[in-house]
Amino acid sequence: MELDGAIPLADARPRRIGRREFDFSRRVAVMAVINRTPDSFHDRGATFALDAAVAASLRAVEAGADWVDVGGVPFGRGPAVGEQEELDRVIPLVEAVAASTDAVISVDTFNAVVAEAAVLAGAAVINDTSGYWDERMPGVVARTGATVVLTHSIHPPRSEPVRPVYADVVAEVRAHLAALVARSRAAGIPADRIVVDPGHDLNKNTLHSLELVRRLSEIVALGYPTLVALSNKDFIGETLDRARDGRVIGSVAAAVACVIAGARIVRVHDVAETVDAVRMTEAALGLREPARVWHNNGQN
Repeated sequence: MELDGAIPLADARPRRIGRREFDFSRRVAVMAVINRTPDSFHDRGATFALDAAVAASLRAVEAGADWVDVGGVPFGRGPAVGEQEELDRVIPLVEAVAASTDAVISVDTFNAVVAEAAVLAGAAVINDTSGYWDERMPGVVARTGATVVLTHSIHPPRSEPVRPVYADVVAEVRAHLAALVARSRAAGIPADRIVVDPGHDLNKNTLHSLELVRRLSEIVALGYPTLVALSNKDFIGETLDRARDGRVIGSVAAAVACVIAGARIVRVHDVAETVDAVRMTEAALGLREPARVWHNNGQN
């Protein structure tokens, strides 16, 4: 793989998302994960309280996150969460973060009602990890003017996992995402408001997720900014034989591999470590100038 810097996009013009502008042909955005849930797989409820979630969001932005991804219901198996409960978890957090920073706010939801309310509260992105399980979602995205993250997943959210079988996981993920893009465009969502996510670990085993890292350039070739959500996931834990609290280095390494392959948004729990790794990778790819150049330059 050559380190050739910029990647081709269906629409390579800089995008305005919320109150920030991104040139995804040449730069990478870091998205911080903030969950107002008692049962999130990684933090186990550490940011369930509103004040804790707001404080964590602002710390993430201070550490360099461009984007805060707010969630009120995990994708994985677990008890159902009512629509009003999800709204009560998500909307106050969106409002508080929007009042305190110009960082992009996305809402991680598969419920169209919650998505629309979150956009009205200040979110600019709907991060639908279910891949339009709620058939109303494309219409909400089109109507609100939000950006949408289209994710590959093939079973209902909050359901018991099944053994996934693919003949060629990358080809099948790519075809599924292409179909979601077509559905989005048919609903009136323009190309410059679409992001794709191959959905590492969502209805996939560790070998599938590793294959998606290895061949991510085939997903990038769809022509839309590619988001990768790798942080502390089970495929990293299984690959390295690390418990949930020992996956930071593996997560950063996987993020770097994906950025080299063309990923342009990385969704993470450990913001400061990932920001440094991503910025270093951008510089190595020739996409970003160093913060300063003085070593052996006659200035030291």
